[in-house]
Amino acid sequence: MTTEILILSLFFLFLLNTPIAIAIGGASALAILIQGDFSLMMVVQRMFSGTDSFHLMAVPLFMYAGVIMEKGGISGRLIDFANALTGWLPGGLAAVSIVGAMFFAGISGSAAADAAAVGAVLIPAMKRSGYPSDFAAAVQASGGSLGVVIPPSIPMIIFGFLTGASITRLFAAGILPGLLIGLSLITVSTIIAKKNGYAPGMAFSIPNVCQTFKRAFLALGAPIIILGGILFGIFTATESAAVAVVYALFVSMAVYQKIGFRDIFPIFRQASITSSVVMFIIATASVFSWIAAMEEIPATLAGSLLGMTDNPTLLLLLINLVLLAAGAFVETTAALILLVPMITAMLPSLGIDLIQLGVIVVTNLSIGMLTPPMGICLIVSSSISEDSIGAVSRRVLPFLIVLIIDLLIITFYSPLTMWMAGLINNG
Repeated sequence: MTTEILILSLFFLFLLNTPIAIAIGGASALAILIQGDFSLMMVVQRMFSGTDSFHLMAVPLFMYAGVIMEKGGISGRLIDFANALTGWLPGGLAAVSIVGAMFFAGISGSAAADAAAVGAVLIPAMKRSGYPSDFAAAVQASGGSLGVVIPPSIPMIIFGFLTGASITRLFAAGILPGLLIGLSLITVSTIIAKKNGYAPGMAFSIPNVCQTFKRAFLALGAPIIILGGILFGIFTATESAAVAVVYALFVSMAVYQKIGFRDIFPIFRQASITSSVVMFIIATASVFSWIAAMEEIPATLAGSLLGMTDNPTLLLLLINLVLLAAGAFVETTAALILLVPMITAMLPSLGIDLIQLGVIVVTNLSIGMLTPPMGICLIVSSSISEDSIGAVSRRVLPFLIVLIIDLLIITFYSPLTMWMAGLINNG
C-alpha cells in the first residue's frame, strides 16, 4: 500500500503542476503517514542527511562561480574568442553560440546557467543579425544542454554521490562525449544556416583569433584550472569549485574590474537562490529514495525490466527510453535521485562500467532539458528570445535527432567514455 500511495500521490501532485520539491516531499510525507512505522520527524532527518555531504558542497560553489563569471565579463570574452574561431562559418553566430556554451560549460556545471549566460548575449545578437528568433533560441537551448555533459557537471557530482562512483573519473569520461556533441551541434547548425542562407558574420582572421585569445586568456584559465586540478589529482571536485569561486572573483574584481565590493552581495544572493532550489530538491528526493529503498521499489522495477529481456543491448535501449521520458517530465536532480538506484541495480546485467553508465544517464537527462514541459534550457532560451515554447520546440527537432544519435554512440562505443577515465584510473 505504501508503494502505491507514494507513486500515485507523486504523479497526482505533478499533474497539479506542484513545484518538484514540494511534490516529492509531500508524497514522501504522505507515504510515511500511511505506513505508520515512523514519525514525520524522519522527513526532516532524512532531508538533512541527504544533503550532508562534502561532495554536494560543489553544487552551490559552481553556481557561485558561474554567476560571478557572467557578471564579471568573463563570459563575454569567451564569446568574443568563440566568434573569432567560428564566426566565419555559414550562420556563424549559431556556431559561436554553441562554442561559447562549450567554453562556459567548463566553468559553471549547470545547463541553466550556461543557457542564460551565453544566451543573454548571443540570442539578441542573432536576432539583430537577421536570424529567426525561434532558431536563435533553439540553437542556444541545444548548446546550453552541454553544460551538464562537459565537466565540471553538477549532475555528475550527484550521480557520484548516489553511487559512490569516482567524480574525477566521471568528469574525465565526459570530456570526449561533450566534444562529440558540441561538434555535431555545430555541424547541424551550419547545415541549417547554409540551407536557409544565413550569412557568416565575419571573415576568418588569424590576427583576430590571436587578439581575442589574448583578451580571453584569463577567462580560459578558469576551465583549465578546474579540470586540470581535478584530473591531475591536485584537488577534489568540491575543492575545485571553491578554487573556481576565488579565481572568478580575483579576475572579475582585480583584473577586469567589472565587479566591485557592492556587487558581491547581489551576486551571492542570486546564486544562493538558484542553488537552494537544487539543494531543496535533493533534500526532499532523498526522503523519497529512502522510502523507495525500504519498499524495494528500485529492485522491483529493475526486475520488471530484466524480466522483459536479458539482452544487454535491449536493456540499454530500454533504459535510454525510460531516461528520455523521465527527462521530459522530471527535473534533472529529482530524476537522478529517483531513477539511479533502479538503473544501478541492473548494472551487472548491462555489461558496462559504472562510469560509462553515469555518462549515459547524464547525457539522457541533458537531452531532456530540450524537451517540453520540463526542458529547462528550452524555457530559459525561449524566455530570452520571447518566443513560445512550442515554436522553439519545433526548431529544436533537428538538434534533438543528432543528440539521440550521439547518445547511441556514447551508449554502445565504450572507448569514447572509458579511454579518458582509464587514464585517471591508471594514473
